[in-house]
Amino acid sequence: MKNKESYIDSIHRWGSIWSVTALCVMLAVPLGISLYWNVWPNFTMLFKGLLSILALYWTTAIIEVITYTPMLGAGGTYLSFVSGNISNLKLPCGLAAMEAAGVRANSEEGEVLSTIAIASSAVTTTLVLAVGVLVFRPVLPVLTSPDSPFSTAFRQVLPALFGALGGSYLAKHWRISVFPLIVGVVILLFSGSMPVGTLLIFTVIASLGGAHVMFKLRGES
Repeated sequence: MKNKESYIDSIHRWGSIWSVTALCVMLAVPLGISLYWNVWPNFTMLFKGLLSILALYWTTAIIEVITYTPMLGAGGTYLSFVSGNISNLKLPCGLAAMEAAGVRANSEEGEVLSTIAIASSAVTTTLVLAVGVLVFRPVLPVLTSPDSPFSTAFRQVLPALFGALGGSYLAKHWRISVFPLIVGVVILLFSGSMPVGTLLIFTVIASLGGAHVMFKLRGES
């Protein structure tokens, strides 16, 4: 128990340090540009623009932390929020690794495995992007141009990715997947611009509620 608490404490300590460091680095880029060129934004207009979206982003940020942390663990959550692209890449990698190993996200094994999987994903993504930029930069405009025969395929990359990732879960757990899918579709019909993080918490709640009701009905029968 002592080792586990020590591990969790170190995760929170280093996670906090690197989160603050990453935030400072990201803010240092526009600050450095403004200092070097002596060009500053109109802060009155900046704050007016921020006020219109601040409530939405603060709400989404809180919801994403509450939603992602139980699924990814503390270490995986810190890494995901620092490296970004959570719902498209980090979350599927962490869940796929834990499912392949047969461990739960709230277990000590799941915590460690999720952290390793997401860290590996972040390193791999960085390397792949670096190689891709260097190798495909000369030919990418030709491949993605509207006249290219490959342009249609490039527009379907994200749907193909989500279809492949979601198809395996739907095939294995289709009974408990129907209700949250219906809830997600209904919400998008009435609010098509809802952020993914906000939509996710509704579908997670629907999934938990539907699974609980099915478990109760199965027990009574």
